[in-house]
Amino acid sequence: MTAPVGFSDSFSIRVLHSDMATGEIMSSDNSQKTLPFGEFIALLAFLMSLVAMAIDAVLPAMGQIGHAYQVENVNDLQLLVGVFFAGLAIGQMIYGPISDSAGRKPAIYLGLLTFLVGSLISVFADDYSTMLLGRFIQGVGVSGPKVVAVALVRDQYQGRDMARVMSFVMAVFIVVPAVAPSLGAGILYIAGWREIFGFFVLLTAVIFLWFALRQPETLAKEKRIPLSLRNIWKGSKETLSNPIARAYTLAAGLIFGAFVCYLSTAQQLFKDIFEIDTLFPLFFAVLALFVGLASLVNGRLVMKFGMEQLATRAMQGMVVLSACFVVLLFLNGGQAPLWLFMIFTALIFGCIGLLFGNMNALAMQPLGHIAGIASSVIGAVSTFVSMIFGGLIGQTYNGSLYPLFIAFALLALGALLITASVRKEAALEQADSVEE
Repeated sequence: MTAPVGFSDSFSIRVLHSDMATGEIMSSDNSQKTLPFGEFIALLAFLMSLVAMAIDAVLPAMGQIGHAYQVENVNDLQLLVGVFFAGLAIGQMIYGPISDSAGRKPAIYLGLLTFLVGSLISVFADDYSTMLLGRFIQGVGVSGPKVVAVALVRDQYQGRDMARVMSFVMAVFIVVPAVAPSLGAGILYIAGWREIFGFFVLLTAVIFLWFALRQPETLAKEKRIPLSLRNIWKGSKETLSNPIARAYTLAAGLIFGAFVCYLSTAQQLFKDIFEIDTLFPLFFAVLALFVGLASLVNGRLVMKFGMEQLATRAMQGMVVLSACFVVLLFLNGGQAPLWLFMIFTALIFGCIGLLFGNMNALAMQPLGHIAGIASSVIGAVSTFVSMIFGGLIGQTYNGSLYPLFIAFALLALGALLITASVRKEAALEQADSVEE
């Protein structure tokens, strides 16, 4: 289960909503050959869904992987998710500049091949350290298709056409997190956990061939930008120096950190607390749908309430819901029935679904002139922050629900305070300028 479309991609969607609201229609000026619309959507969906597939399909097998490698501390299994996100964070800084300088296809080729190598390492890993190395390489590789696939859309479609394409892709992001754990569980039942990574190898090979044979290059040579460390450094410095961008990037990292904490501990808590093992994919899928549905609903709500107000209310809702559940746990001796857990978690995930796109869009608002590098930096930094907090909190798992929901409440509160502070400073500066 991942953020629909991804932190670095949702800015484009928010911009499109703005275009449509003003009635502005932009048409593509790309004269190159393109795939039939339906085939392009399908290919794009497969490319971008690799992230969710690589995370969620592995979750049902975490226990068996731990047993195979004799992992003594069960919380160390969370590293299967943590190191993947570490690779994902690093990769986001790599592939954007590569695609701008060498073209979209070479960048995606590199990403897919790197992901394939990571999957092969995981298939044949003799020890847990080698397995984690494979997962890290998988994360680095899969960030290529994730980041560059959106550039493919930007190259070929604009305005309402691009919005239409991305809406279809978002629908896929609702389905993939819901079915991936069931797919992983099915492979686990029929064969074994190594075959899950073997499936990744097969899937990557099919996507690679499909992409290579059918998708034309979309970035003309005259539009390519020479790869320059100086430009990357300059853009990164400007992004992190902007107070609004910095605040919302950190806030996004905290919110996603809470989500990473859940992803890392989901299999454990369902098995340990609720004694759900074989049906874990079903319950995971139900909660995943709430994130996806909230992300789709956000497209309509944001036009009515605005990004700032919607993000603030979602963070407030996350804090209140999480705190209420912690109180209920305390009053009930640390226990909660499954139905109550599912209701509260679904509502919290609804808040997270509203935050995924809006946080990134708010961070990107003052950086339109360097949108490419800024989106990469924001995506990478927010992923690093989420990995650190999600990983550390995940290690506090003690067989109860307290760590997860306290983390939800505290991280959402931290994000709320950070964004409130920067909004207050912006309001004071505006008031001073009016007085002058």
